[in-house]
Amino acid sequence: MVLNVLFSTVPGKRVEHLGVKIELIGRVEAYFDRSGREGDGDFLSILREIEPPGTLSEPISKPFSFKSVDFPNESYNGKNASLRVFLKVTVVRSYASNIVNEYKLWVRNVREPPEVNNSIKMEVGIEDCLHIEFEYSKAKYHLRDAIIGKIFFLLVRVKIKRMEIEIRRREICGLGANAHGENEVIAKFEVMEGAPVRGECIPVRLFLSPYDLTPTYKSVNNKFSVKYYLNLVLIDDEDRRYFKQQEIILYRSELL
Repeated sequence: MVLNVLFSTVPGKRVEHLGVKIELIGRVEAYFDRSGREGDGDFLSILREIEPPGTLSEPISKPFSFKSVDFPNESYNGKNASLRVFLKVTVVRSYASNIVNEYKLWVRNVREPPEVNNSIKMEVGIEDCLHIEFEYSKAKYHLRDAIIGKIFFLLVRVKIKRMEIEIRRREICGLGANAHGENEVIAKFEVMEGAPVRGECIPVRLFLSPYDLTPTYKSVNNKFSVKYYLNLVLIDDEDRRYFKQQEIILYRSELL
């Protein structure tokens, strides 16, 4: 695709310059990190010179293009970090500060379904009091998918009042000891109300499309990650909570 940049000046005014350039930039920004310099989080930077040194005295339009650019991750705007893709146009001047304008882009990536997508089987329990097995049909879901599973009660000696499934998003910035994480409950779904009995099987079907979800991000530029978890929560009649958490992978299968 070929695009155009339009330059215009104040009528009657001439702008001498040392050239005009346009950059396609992909940048990860961690809001709490004040130690880095501008550009430290860049994972993409492509430069095009679109106008040689000269003088701008009337409106001109200059074509440009960036071909076969690979965007490994989608744009993201979170609580602690963002992934931005933008065009930066710079008119270079020697006698005064450069003229700079930025134009935001929003990138979405469509992925093919994974070749391997195993089911999830886990257990949660308290010795001699509670033993539950739960099974989900797969571990990787597209953003308009449905989580389908079953929960089996093998031993119940605790008075369960209700059971919920939560979708949690965890945003992690930084690495190692400097990592900072924040959890957010995106969805809460009541699976069961009332006391289950031994041998009971509870079906689960949770549609993802109504919720504000993004694909999973894995250590983007060593700056941040975004992970999603299914959190199974059981609440007894004394409001004690028992839970088991399992990570799931989200991806985009179509442009919404």
